[in-house]
Amino acid sequence: MTDPIAIATRRREMAVEHLLFRLIGYVEERQPGLIDALEASLDHLGDPAHDETKDDEAVRTIARKMIEGARRG
Repeated sequence: MTDPIAIATRRREMAVEHLLFRLIGYVEERQPGLIDALEASLDHLGDPAHDETKDDEAVRTIARKMIEGARRG
């Protein structure tokens, strides 16, 4: 992948995921239940696309994997 926009997007995504996981872990240690609350909210999560690429379940699957990672620490 040599597209500068795709590279910047990938790097930004990795940075955001790292910071989010650290934040979730930090809050969960001090206020147990955050991860459970996030998991319970997944029914309201969806893909904002308005074309044939819309796939709410794909977005929820990504979120579930992120929650599993956060539970493992």
